[in-house]
Amino acid sequence: MPTARPDSETSLRYLRQVQFAALGTEGQKRLARARVLVCGCGALGTMVANHLVRAGVGYVRLVDRDLVDLSNLHRQCLFDEQDAHQELPKAVAAAEKLQSINSEVRVEPIVADIRSDTIGALARDIDLLVDGTDNFETRFLLNDYAIREKIPWVFAACLGAQGQVMVILPGETPCLRCLIPTLPPAGAVPTCETAGILGPTVGVVASLEAMEALKILAGRHEAVTRDLIVVNLWPVTLRQISLAGLRDPLCPTCGQGRFEFLEHRRESTSVTLCGRKTVQVTPAEGRCDLDEIYNRWSALGEVERSPYFLRLRTPDWTLTLFPDGRALITGIEDPVLGRTIYARFVGM
Repeated sequence: MPTARPDSETSLRYLRQVQFAALGTEGQKRLARARVLVCGCGALGTMVANHLVRAGVGYVRLVDRDLVDLSNLHRQCLFDEQDAHQELPKAVAAAEKLQSINSEVRVEPIVADIRSDTIGALARDIDLLVDGTDNFETRFLLNDYAIREKIPWVFAACLGAQGQVMVILPGETPCLRCLIPTLPPAGAVPTCETAGILGPTVGVVASLEAMEALKILAGRHEAVTRDLIVVNLWPVTLRQISLAGLRDPLCPTCGQGRFEFLEHRRESTSVTLCGRKTVQVTPAEGRCDLDEIYNRWSALGEVERSPYFLRLRTPDWTLTLFPDGRALITGIEDPVLGRTIYARFVGM
């Protein structure tokens, strides 16, 4: 639980941001009462959570299914080598760091997979959803939940030296499916594992995402950016793409009120195969381009190619990917780990 602080100490902590007139004392009080769900504690999630906790957002719930790995450290700012060597859950390691940064706020870590049967409990009593996920299936699920429950959320994504940020205010702005109507097929979108990611890219995108979150939580909706923000840091460009008129009455989510990802109609599955140390992952959208994925995997390790499948071998597991998007991951038994590996190396 947070430790009580004298008012003078609290005032000193937030003095510089309260002096920013657009936020002010009233905005700071709103932040202290706000409750946020950070969905994913990877690169974006840790940096956004860091900003929100330092800013004095009163309650931050962190949800992530993964463990800290050495390959995370160049961009996931709350983790260190000890976290990686201990293989701590990301949500737990992040919460420990954040609570030591600001004991006035409450940080709740939850080690879980965000799915249609868990999102309701994870997002209970929350004022804002913040995107720190690594796949579009989960983002479409968040979009469904946010629109149905009328909760604002901030979408963000980054890859290489590029990133995007978009605020979704239910009933006011286009939703994610107005912008991206259909779920990209498995393997259609490169991932950080296959295309790489630069740490400063995450820093810029996460800062933009956190700034929009603070505007919403402080009750300053008039200042919220209603455009799609697109950044490229190599070379440097920043664009705001107007979304005026994009809100679509035929959008299955915000236009027609169909919540396909929330109601189990469109969801990937991962199951442990009986009698085998193998997890099968079946994506929500089938078919994938094995030639394109082969090119991405070629620099990652030993890749076997046949007319019927691709196979990526690592010291810990072997991933066999079929043209219908289905994958067998041999060497593991945890379905949640199977989804994590699939999202990182194929994409959902």
